[in-house]
Amino acid sequence: MPEKELIQQLRLGDEQAFRTLVNQYQDKVYHTALNFLQHSTDAEDISQEVFIQVYHSIGQFKEQSKLSTWIYRITVSKCLDLQRSKKRKKRFSFITNLFSDKQELLHDPADLNHPGIVYDKKQDAVLLYRAINHLPEKQQSAFLLYKTGQMSYLEIAGILGTTEPAVDSLLQRAKQNLRKYLEKKSPDSG
Repeated sequence: MPEKELIQQLRLGDEQAFRTLVNQYQDKVYHTALNFLQHSTDAEDISQEVFIQVYHSIGQFKEQSKLSTWIYRITVSKCLDLQRSKKRKKRFSFITNLFSDKQELLHDPADLNHPGIVYDKKQDAVLLYRAINHLPEKQQSAFLLYKTGQMSYLEIAGILGTTEPAVDSLLQRAKQNLRKYLEKKSPDSG
């Protein structure tokens, strides 16, 4: 179904059009969310939220960009919102534990010791995603969409509401910041 027709049918509340939309974009939305959140349950939840928002907001879609760009923009926004929320909860939890009588050990499951090759690769991935999570939001978004979403500068510019040269600049700064972070965290860096 052509995009214009799909949008018209969605605006009319056509259930088959909505199923078509979900079938067409569910894997892309899920994988984008998974790359941002690194947790399958969160990615599934965000994917559902994205399609619910698309269903309820399709009347507000101005068609100034492609439908896919709009869907990715919603996905990225929801992922960033969830990350912000988790950071706030983590800070609050840390502060609460400072003033609590209970001495609970809080740890990051990624820090658990599991020997073997799989562990080595997992540790590399964990370190890389920690570095990515330390990037400013726009750099993080551009980097993840480019490297894991394999999107073009033009597509990323549309999703982030910026220009292609700005995307190039974001990616260059993201690479520099990742390099600095990883060099600082490297066991060889002493």
